[in-house]
This record gives sequence, C-alpha cells and structure tokens, in this order.
Amino acid sequence: MTTYYDVLRRPIITEKNNYLNSALHQYVFEIAPEATKIMVKDAVEKLFDVKVVRVNVINVPTKRKRNLRNRRTVNRRTSYKKAIVTLAPGDTIAVFEGVK
Repeated sequence: MTTYYDVLRRPIITEKNNYLNSALHQYVFEIAPEATKIMVKDAVEKLFDVKVVRVNVINVPTKRKRNLRNRRTVNRRTSYKKAIVTLAPGDTIAVFEGVK
C-alpha cells in the first residue's frame, strides 16, 4: 500500500454507526485486508486532520445466503476488514455528519 487512500476503502454508514458517532465519537471504515492499526491511525489523522485516540480492527467473515427460487444454491458474500476509530473529544469527520 502506497497511499493513505489505499488503506481506507470507504466509510460504513448504518444506524448503529450513527449512534457510535454521536455518543462515543467512533467512526467505522472498511479498510484494506493487509492494513494494520498503525496504518489506519496514520491515514485517518492525515486525511481528516483529527486526533485518533484508539483503533479497533475487526475481520467480518463471509456470510452464506440461499437463493429464494432454488433453495439449494448458496451465494456467498465476501469477507472484509473494518476499523472502528475513536477520536478525541471535539473532533468530527464531516463525511459522517450528513446534510446541514
């Protein structure tokens, strides 16, 4: 990985993550499979100009899903790696804030 943009793939925005944003100052990103906590911390600090307190990394496993028409066929969703980034109090990331 050569750039910070390769480490952070996309933000994950769900209802649970919106609660984490408002209550705990935590933001969730999908990251590259070979990314480490230190790489994620450096990327978030450089790209969004914030102070990162803590980074938690989770490997989300693959999930199986059956087809509705033919119940024998099994589709698989791919696995991915996500990071939960805790920011210092007072820091925010504008991507997650919504329309103002």
